[in-house]
Amino acid sequence: MSEKRTAVFDWRALPEQSGTGYPPPLRVGLEGRFYRRAGAHGGLAAFGVNFVRLAPGGVSSQRHWHSKQDEFVLVLEGELVLEIDAAPRTLGPGQCAAFPAGSGDGHRLVNRSARDAVFLVVGDRPAGDVVEYPDVDLRAECPDGDTWRYTHRDGTPW
Repeated sequence: MSEKRTAVFDWRALPEQSGTGYPPPLRVGLEGRFYRRAGAHGGLAAFGVNFVRLAPGGVSSQRHWHSKQDEFVLVLEGELVLEIDAAPRTLGPGQCAAFPAGSGDGHRLVNRSARDAVFLVVGDRPAGDVVEYPDVDLRAECPDGDTWRYTHRDGTPW
């Protein structure tokens, strides 16, 4: 029988990280994104839970959608612009956005304000997930639910 484990912690005390697996030409704006991996810290394996801080001018990602992964976002502090296929929407504290797998609606968050914004993002980690990026020549595959492989849309490696 496995040992019972309950993780109780303050997410604000977790180390803040930055970086991306995107190829260098597609990293613009991501230098303003910082995250704390709460799910991993708590020992979760089936889904990710991250607190993300976007500095002014920062972006959450390139606009994208997942074939198999559901994503959920909750804005905690500040103001963010949700860029989707329809007109952009401004989100503030307490507002949520849900992105069902396979929706085909590319999305990302952008901080166009003069102060930091913080949001919570939760997503499952299905093996075989494919991410499409409608605005740039990028495609990502996650065969094992953990490791991402980035290619051009035609399948050639970056």
